[in-house]
Amino acid sequence: MAVYTEVSDEDLKAFAAAYAIGEIVSYKGIAEGVENSNYMLQAASGTFILTLYERRVDPADLPFFLGLMEHLARAGVPSPIPLKGRDGQALRTLCGRPAAIISFLSGMWPRRITVDHCAALGTALAGLHRAGMSYALRRENTLSVAGWRDLYGRTGTAAETIEAGLGKMVAGELEALAKAWPAPGALPAGIIHADLFPDNVFFLDGKCSGLIDFYFACNDFLAYDIAICLNAWCFEPEGAFNITKAHRLISSYGAVRPLAPAEKSALPILARGAAMRFLLTRLYDSVNTPPGAMVKPKDPREYLKKLNFHRGVTDLSAYGLS
Repeated sequence: MAVYTEVSDEDLKAFAAAYAIGEIVSYKGIAEGVENSNYMLQAASGTFILTLYERRVDPADLPFFLGLMEHLARAGVPSPIPLKGRDGQALRTLCGRPAAIISFLSGMWPRRITVDHCAALGTALAGLHRAGMSYALRRENTLSVAGWRDLYGRTGTAAETIEAGLGKMVAGELEALAKAWPAPGALPAGIIHADLFPDNVFFLDGKCSGLIDFYFACNDFLAYDIAICLNAWCFEPEGAFNITKAHRLISSYGAVRPLAPAEKSALPILARGAAMRFLLTRLYDSVNTPPGAMVKPKDPREYLKKLNFHRGVTDLSAYGLS
């Protein structure tokens, strides 16, 4: 979450009048994240999140995202629900941007990730995947192998400004990933979150209370979502990979949706691809964040280190699997 578009009191008042939430008491921008503009709204009837969609979000995809959140919430997955206005519509326009109000979920995201957090994440992720199987809409993953090539092409010489030789390494790794990536139909597929970082998972009283920020959700290999989470949750701040956390994440996931042998075997290449995906988006954001935006781009080198770890994996025991 972040703020790129400033919303005036007058514009917000007119926008909120379309909803039966009462008078807006206060609102403030949320600085965390990098994709959309987000505000916390305190209205007479409660607390809500206002999101203005920009940057990489295609407006044509918004019905998929909003419908998915509602579908998952009704299936028992702790996800926010888009509010519908008096006209029955959840999506409208604010300050020239597509915008929506969604329900507020209680809880805090973990600043210090524990093994128990990873176990709860695995359970929640498997529940999301199972619930997503009955979702009727589809959206292709635009940030998979072909999308990485396009993204890299739009970063110019940025890689060399981050680290000498990075551009050549990325180009070579993209070729290797394209050759080794599982073919369509090779692994179980369905709806994935695709961005389930710690700041998108809330905990309350030790339990997972919310999954948020579904704006990269798409159809892809379910195990690729696990690979994204291994990268986001199982590396320690100093860069070491925590096998115990990985084992608890995967085993808790498997207790709800058992992994096929082919999914386990594919984890090293999927984890390499997941690391590449976030290295490239961070690289792109480092040179394309608008001046004055209330957001701090994240360091691509964190994911370069993770990519190099996965490139060195020769056995599934590196992920805590037998």
